[in-house]
Amino acid sequence: MNICVFLSAADLDERYTAPAREFAGLLGKAGHTLVWGGSDTGLMKVVADGVQEAGGRLVGVSVDFLAAKARANADEMTVTEDLAERKALLLAKSDAIVVMVGGTGTLDEATEILELKKHARHTKPVVVLNTAGFYDGLKTQFQRMEDEGFLPRPLAELAFFAEDGATALAYLEGEIAAR
Repeated sequence: MNICVFLSAADLDERYTAPAREFAGLLGKAGHTLVWGGSDTGLMKVVADGVQEAGGRLVGVSVDFLAAKARANADEMTVTEDLAERKALLLAKSDAIVVMVGGTGTLDEATEILELKKHARHTKPVVVLNTAGFYDGLKTQFQRMEDEGFLPRPLAELAFFAEDGATALAYLEGEIAAR
């Protein structure tokens, strides 16, 4: 399975890197391919290292203004002209999406993927990996959107919130197997 992971390129503490490393190891050991933003920095590097060390493949999609930070030894690397093209290519190359901890770029990617799913522009499973409760507030906001009529589909049809990597991967594998 090609699993797109949206996540931070920032250097973060063990509260986030340890669970990310564990999740990456699970992906690699299961023989999955990581499809990611291609950066060889921060949490993106931690996950790419973990997947590669465990035997998984790396498919990166960088963007022109960040190409200098792209991972040199990825199995495949594409550099796009802009962020819109990058997001489209990340989605096209993946079977499933995982949203890990991140900043505004990660949030932008996540909300676009959910908006596209809301409008049936894709049917790929989406997991929000809620490491250390990072996305508790977002989950509350999404639930309010559903409760107050802003979402035409239930939140549960758009995304699955997982508290750990093993649960996230089990959900994705189950969803893909059911298709």
